Parts: sequence; structure tokens; C-alpha cells
Amino acid sequence: MSLLVVGLSHRSAPVSVLERAALSADAQSKLLQDTVAAEPATEAAVLATCNRIELYADVDKFHAGVAELSTLLAQHSGVGLDELTPYLYVHYEDRAVHHLFSVACGLDSMVVGEGQILGQIKDSLARAQELHTAGRLLNDLFQQSLRVGKRAHTETAIDRAGQSLVTFGLEQLAAGAEVATWAEGRTALVIGAGSMSSLAAATLARAGVGEVVVANRTFERAERLARILTEGDDTAVAARAVPMDAVPDELTRADVVVSCTGATGLVLTAETVVQAVEGRTGQAAAELPDSARTTEQPKAPLPPAAAGDDNCPLDLAAVQPGFSVMGEAAVAGMDAATLEQHATWAAGGTVDRRERRSPEADAELITALAAAAATFGRIPEHRKPEPVAGVPRPAPRVFLLDLAMPRDIDAAVHRLAEVRLVDIESLAEASADAPMAADVDQVRRIVSDEVAAFGAAQRAAHITPTVVALRTMAADVVAGEIARLDGRLPGLDERQRGEIRQAVHRVVDKLLHAPTVRVKQLAAEPGGAGYADALRTLFDLDPETVAAVSRAVDSTDEKDRPA
Repeated sequence: MSLLVVGLSHRSAPVSVLERAALSADAQSKLLQDTVAAEPATEAAVLATCNRIELYADVDKFHAGVAELSTLLAQHSGVGLDELTPYLYVHYEDRAVHHLFSVACGLDSMVVGEGQILGQIKDSLARAQELHTAGRLLNDLFQQSLRVGKRAHTETAIDRAGQSLVTFGLEQLAAGAEVATWAEGRTALVIGAGSMSSLAAATLARAGVGEVVVANRTFERAERLARILTEGDDTAVAARAVPMDAVPDELTRADVVVSCTGATGLVLTAETVVQAVEGRTGQAAAELPDSARTTEQPKAPLPPAAAGDDNCPLDLAAVQPGFSVMGEAAVAGMDAATLEQHATWAAGGTVDRRERRSPEADAELITALAAAAATFGRIPEHRKPEPVAGVPRPAPRVFLLDLAMPRDIDAAVHRLAEVRLVDIESLAEASADAPMAADVDQVRRIVSDEVAAFGAAQRAAHITPTVVALRTMAADVVAGEIARLDGRLPGLDERQRGEIRQAVHRVVDKLLHAPTVRVKQLAAEPGGAGYADALRTLFDLDPETVAAVSRAVDSTDEKDRPA
């Protein structure tokens, strides 16, 4: 079995696609159950945050696994497979381990170095354990990723490379001013009472706002958060709770609004915000002229898969229709050599002439990606066009921070002249140019070392049942020979029998010691998976005996694993 991850994130997909593909808690549970019920997968875990959706699985076939996981993601997200697959990335084996460890360290976050992802990984593991979809591989992987993330934050200053999404969002609202200076004395409305909303409320309280109003669908939770803010030593601030239907009235008094709920629809429509601005100023809300808005070019669709060819490194026959094998998504995570092979194949492929890009353009693109992968070890990220310069915005009266996915606040609010809206999409644009700390390189080295250690441990663990089965077989042979000797030499006393038993055991242990130690060392090295097969063949071990040992080990691990 092998580790496979299929997913999409802010690095591979526009926010509009991430927003539509967002999975509710129930959808995540159903996705996990359907994944382990599918033929290629025996284990599954979902990591779903505001800017990524990733499905991890232990599969027995790569191409069938990619096709199945892609299809399941499309089915449960409600986004069509043809539309979703150009934005998917695929990582396999060590590359999948490297990806999760990088995510856990904050290297793949929208704000580099943020630590909230560790809690989200922990929640993902807990969900998979509760549904019994995480077996030995994914339990080991996710638990180790948590340790790697904690190590990165402990041994380096990666936290200095970025802030939490909340802090980063407030800095964008402040537009260059000190957050404490900008926030001082303002009235803040926080919509939602979950972990992100609570963090936002506490951050605003520490920044010096004059009042925090908390609105939530469950009023008791809003009251509890307001009480915590009022009584906290470092967050002591005037705070009160209101029901959700009071939000429109509170908008007319709030200077800063932070929204992060689990709602599937809009919490604040453009019309609601317009009415709040008009109620605040007594004048009609003005819209920005077109020249003051930012523009975004739509992403051109990637070309469809070409006809099969023996030179293509992907098994096209096993790939579901719609899975792009010529675009950036298909090659993400491949090593440089495979990318070069893929580029050679793409140069001779054919595409639908109705598409804008030609096969030659795709070949050049993938060749460039191969060169980038050889130099940097990863696929370069998508970058959005720079905003078009135009008429400057007037000073805003209302500041809105939308941290929800899917979005809580209508994106049309960007057009209002007296409102500044910062959402996940604008945070992604701003974070593209955020400075990277020198500690990032150190964290990358930690990730590389940990990936190698995890791989070695998994390979060594793979051969352990075979070694145990071999020693069990040897012990059975010794026991049988001792019993036969007892029958042939009945005159031996107990001391003599004990000496013989110890001598035979010592001989067997010495004969097996060097081979079993050495085979574990060899199996831990890359490409060492075949040593277990060789050992089973050489000693004619019963495969069912080895499998029984493996099941027993997994059962013990499950029993000893903390809840």
C-alpha cells in the first residue's frame, strides 16, 4: 500500500473554486466513509481548512487511486470533475509526506509560519479516528506531522515569517498603520463564535478597541465569548452578545466587522452593507468608478487529455475522463526527470484546436516546470495579475474582514467607496509578496530530515512482521527438536535439559541476529521494500503467518494509541 494525496488549495485554485468546493463536517465524514469503501483505498483522512481541501489515502494502485479520489472530491464538493481537476494537485509516497509536513510547519499556508494549521490537522486526525478510517499509516503520518510542526515552531523563529490569518487580515485593513493605533477606541462586531472568530475578538481586544459585540446563531456561545473577553486579563474590554437578527442594526454602529461562520450562504449581502453605510452617514452609499477597481483576468482552461501514448508517464487508460494530464495540475509533485519525460510526450500530443493553447505551448510550459522543479524542488505557485492603477479610494468608514470559506460577505462590497473589505482572496494576493524569514530555510531542512526519517521508519516497520514470523518459525523448530530429544534421551535430568535448550536457543539466535539486523537496516533505505519478499522466499515463510503478525501489530498499536 502507498500514500496518496489529492487536493486543491489557495496555491492551485482561485478562491471562487475553493469556495464552491468547501466541505461541511457532514460532507467530510461521508467523503471519508466513501473513500475507504472504494476499492483502491484502505485508509483515508480529510484536511479541510479555509484555504485547502486535501484527501489523504493509503492506496494499492496509483492511477486508479488518483482517478477515484478525484472523482470522490468532485462528488462530495458538488463541483464537476471536469471543472475541478485542472486545479487539483497530486502527491505520492515521499512527496505526499513532504507536503503534509510542510503544511504542518506553515510553509504552505497563506501566511507563512502561522500555527493554526496544527489544530486543524489534529481535528482531521481525530475525525478519521472517530470514523475508523485512519489505520496505521495515516495515524503515524498525522501524528508525526504534528510533532514536526511543533519542532519547527520550537527550534526556529518561523513564527516571525508570518502572523495568524487574523493578524494578517487586520494589518491589511489598517493599510500600513499600526494595528493598535488604527483599532484604538473603535467598535468591533464579530460574527461567529468559533475558534477563528474567538481569536479575532481576542486580537481586537488586545489591540485596544473600545467595544466588542459578538453575534452568533447560538446565542449562548456568543454570551460565553463575550464573558471571556470581559473577564480576561489580557483581553479586558467592554463586550456584549447579540442574536444574529440584530446584526443589521449593529452594522450601523460598528467600525470594524470580522465574520467567520460556517454558513453556506452569505451572512452579509451587499444590500445589507449599503443600508448600514446609509444609516451611518445619512447619505446614499457611493460606488467606486471602474478605474479605481482591481481587475482579474479569468484563468484560461487547461487543455484536455490527449490520446494515449506509451511515452506518457501517466497511464491514460486508467485516468477518469476530464483529468488533465497536460496542465500544471497533472504534473504538480512530479520529480524533474518525470516532468521532462512528460514534456517530451506532450510535445507530440494533440489537443482540441478550440482551446487557446497549442501542444507546443504546453510542451514549453511543462519543460519550464521541469526546470523549475530541478532548481527549486517544487512547482512554482500561480500568481495573480497586479491591480490596475486608478483613482484612489476615499477613506473608508467601515472595515470588513471576511475569514470564512465559503465567504460570509458579498464580494460586491468591494465596489463601495466608503467600505474596505479584506477577504480570503485579497489576503491571498497580499501574502504573495509577504517577506520570507531566513528561518524558512531552516524549517525546510527540518522537513526534509523528518521525511527521510519517516520513510525509513515506515520501511523498517514493513519488514518487522516478516522478521517476527521468521523468529517464530525458528522458535517452533527449536521447540520441536527439543521435544524430539526429550523422547530419545529420557534419562537426562532437568538441569541437563535446561543446558541443552539454552545452547540450542543461543545457536539459533546467533545465526539469525546478523541477518535480521542487517535486513532491517537495508529495508529502511530507499528501495528496500524488496528485502521482506526475499526473506520470505529464502525461508519459505507462510504469507498468512506474516499477515497475521502484521494484523496483531496493528491491533496492538490501535489499542495503545491515545484517544
